[in-house]
Amino acid sequence: MTKINTCQTEACDLQSCLNRNTYAPEKCEKNLRSLYECCQRFYKLTEGRGESTSCPLPNVVQRWMRDHPKEKDWQ
Repeated sequence: MTKINTCQTEACDLQSCLNRNTYAPEKCEKNLRSLYECCQRFYKLTEGRGESTSCPLPNVVQRWMRDHPKEKDWQ
């Protein structure tokens, strides 16, 4: 299967953030979440069979999303 550039914008935004913040991932959490959410949507649309140069393997995305649930907005 040919790999496509799905989620490349999100991956590049994350890399730029990490470069700006000297690889301090805690300062780039929004970018990281954005990438994983994009990858999750991509794998859902392709039923886990798609390949993207910007996304980790589907099981890695699932595990990360499970381990990093969105915080509820208590406002």
